[in-house]
Amino acid sequence: MRLVTVCAPGADPRPLLAAYRRHLEGTGRGSASYWRAARDFFSRWPDPAMWAAEPLEVRLSASSAHRPVITFLMIHGHLRPGYDYLLERKISSLWRELGGTTLGEDLARVLDAAAQLGFSERVATANASQVPARLLIQTGRRLGELTAADLDDLAAAGREREQRTGQGWRHYQSGLSFTHRILFHLGILAVPPETGPEPVPFADRLHGIAPVIAAAMTAYLELKLATCKPKTISSLATRLTHFGRFLTAADPGLAGLAALDRQRHIEPYLASAAAAVDGRTGTAITPGEQQQRVLAARNFLADITAWGWADAPARQLVFPSDIPKLPRVLPRYLPVDADRRLAGALRESPYELAACALLLQRACGLRIGELLDLELDCVHEVPGSGAWLKVPLGKLDSERMVPLDEETLALIDTITGIRSPGRPVRHPRYGRAAQFLFTHHGRRLSQNALREELGRAARAAGLGHVVPHQLRHTYATALVNAGVSLQALMALLGHVSADMSLRYGKLFDATVRTEYERALDLAKQRLGTMPAGRAGLPLAGVTGGAGWKDAPALKSRLAGGFCLRAPAQGACAYANICEHCPSFRTDTGYLPVLAAQKADAEQLARDAEERGWISEADRHRKLIARLDGLIGGAQAG
Repeated sequence: MRLVTVCAPGADPRPLLAAYRRHLEGTGRGSASYWRAARDFFSRWPDPAMWAAEPLEVRLSASSAHRPVITFLMIHGHLRPGYDYLLERKISSLWRELGGTTLGEDLARVLDAAAQLGFSERVATANASQVPARLLIQTGRRLGELTAADLDDLAAAGREREQRTGQGWRHYQSGLSFTHRILFHLGILAVPPETGPEPVPFADRLHGIAPVIAAAMTAYLELKLATCKPKTISSLATRLTHFGRFLTAADPGLAGLAALDRQRHIEPYLASAAAAVDGRTGTAITPGEQQQRVLAARNFLADITAWGWADAPARQLVFPSDIPKLPRVLPRYLPVDADRRLAGALRESPYELAACALLLQRACGLRIGELLDLELDCVHEVPGSGAWLKVPLGKLDSERMVPLDEETLALIDTITGIRSPGRPVRHPRYGRAAQFLFTHHGRRLSQNALREELGRAARAAGLGHVVPHQLRHTYATALVNAGVSLQALMALLGHVSADMSLRYGKLFDATVRTEYERALDLAKQRLGTMPAGRAGLPLAGVTGGAGWKDAPALKSRLAGGFCLRAPAQGACAYANICEHCPSFRTDTGYLPVLAAQKADAEQLARDAEERGWISEADRHRKLIARLDGLIGGAQAG
């Protein structure tokens, strides 16, 4: 047990002086100046507690010669200098003086625990001197005796310092989180540190809204807490804030929600939501965000009216036709080549755990929340059916089982080998302790960590912006391409309605493809049998009077005939390729042929323009320009 008592008033400082001299001699750093400074220190403050009671300015004024004796007293438990002093001092030099001390034993225990959780030696050492060392010095207790209240005391001192000096204390906040994780891992604290910032009170979220409106919104949000998830309530509070601030700015004299008017308040808000700008990016808000803002306002007013609140509109003010319609976009899957490049970049990533998590998401089609909620025992062996992944409750509150192949099983084995161990942490959905599959530094991997790693890998693969949900879309698209049934797709993706899964079927529908090819063949047949050509040019005379240039098809004049294609096929990339080739040569003997080809091309260009086939018309115009050059060159030669 470290000595924690301090000298009583009038106590003889000579035992401390003698101990300090032995310390100087044992470390080999002693000097006459250090010894004189120590005697001077004890002559002014015979009891170290007297120095600790001095104002901060006096304690900080200690000279460089006095600081070694102050450090000695702190390390050996003879001095508690106050958090205000410790937060102003750099104490990283204490590491070389910890030999044989209980403080050294406790900090070594901190470093061992940090290594078990996967922290690098550099990070662990920096954090250990940042917070644990200060806590042990000031409390005078052993590591196993520290409490959450001690962490709170240091945090309060950090906030006080920031208010007093204006200097931030972010590095101490990081050290406090590190220390809390270490103490939880060692079983000293019963609860792990909170992940993410504390929720902001509704009163602060609704700042800037007229009090009567803010009070109604606050009461509404508190009631919704009983039936909605905290994240849903947070998003709802943000969107109601936009509505409340608009009402406050548009009508400062508004007496309450009962006085709302469709023409004066609701319709202008709908217009403002359509023109709203994202404050972070400076760009227009997405159609989805616009829809959610209008829905939040509509549901709020409809609910309080249905509940019979006194300050509620007397009639409906927002109607279904006011809700912005969302574009019906197809799932944004990654093409095969992009999918392969991204997987390669993830396999080569130095951030192995996050990269493996993304590879598992792609291999099993998981939502990001489902991925991070996977527990260590998520793989189940079913006799006769192989290995299956138990996917926990997700977005639609449904569990499912996904079959695993050998490659995915090997990936999960890799993950279990590189994850950092630690005590079970609280499950955010159930509240029970759980061992999650993806843990890093003693806590769950975060969604932000996965998004950052995916962005890094996408850049390395030469891709644009990619979001984690696209990996799920890519998984589903690959299954559809392989011919999986709708029922199997629903089970694998955890969809509760066929409509959700049918979105992927619209990407590559074999029936649509078959019908397209059948219709294309029929269109070709309706063009009629192409007449046999006969020798001689120009080509206008080889159609037997069939009028091929008037046919309702994409047309090309070729050296030995002509080509007709259905409009659905688009402009041909190979037509007249020889005329555009740098190796193509001609002379005056071919001028009649070139002139006839140019005349046909001009007629075909006009025909394409009249039919609205712009790309086809452009192709003919480029051929005309090329023929002009060839004719001019032949004539000049």
